[in-house]
Amino acid sequence: MCDLVARTGRHQQRYEDGCRLVAGCIPFRYKNNDETCDGEQKKEVEVLMINSTSGPGLLFPKGGWENDETVEEAAIREAIEEAGVRGELVEFLGYYDFKSKSCQDEFSPEGLCKAALFAMLVSEEMDAWPEQSTRTRHWVTIPEAIDQCRHPWMREALVKGFSSWLQNAVDYGNGHVVGTGTNDF
Repeated sequence: MCDLVARTGRHQQRYEDGCRLVAGCIPFRYKNNDETCDGEQKKEVEVLMINSTSGPGLLFPKGGWENDETVEEAAIREAIEEAGVRGELVEFLGYYDFKSKSCQDEFSPEGLCKAALFAMLVSEEMDAWPEQSTRTRHWVTIPEAIDQCRHPWMREALVKGFSSWLQNAVDYGNGHVVGTGTNDF
């Protein structure tokens, strides 16, 4: 049984210029830390995706940013509620605009949303979490995530935001990352 409870309703939802403000993250982990033949570290990266409750494809955890929290707190809360993971937000990946039929309301009649996304290095996978009865977790490689991602804006965040940041971080840190699929873009 999970002691945490997911927030519901939109009474504390933030809006800006007719857009619902959303926060989320791309949870990731390093799967292997093997050495290459030249003695440098090789790291395989996997990202965590969750099933969509409204159709096929996988998603990254995200949800409404509420008035009583920072955008970072909202992203962390959504990772806990939807994916049952905790971790450290290590990079802001950017803002991504999208349109949602399910988010149409009096403050955003067209369903416009603006999502702030972060890279989250996962430190804990919880055994129980608020949405475990409707969400399943899937650790996948970046190329697999690109293929299975339900929404084009999330795919863009993965390719242009996360993968670019990851490659720059690795290049700067003199490490090697395997399975990023960055050569495919």
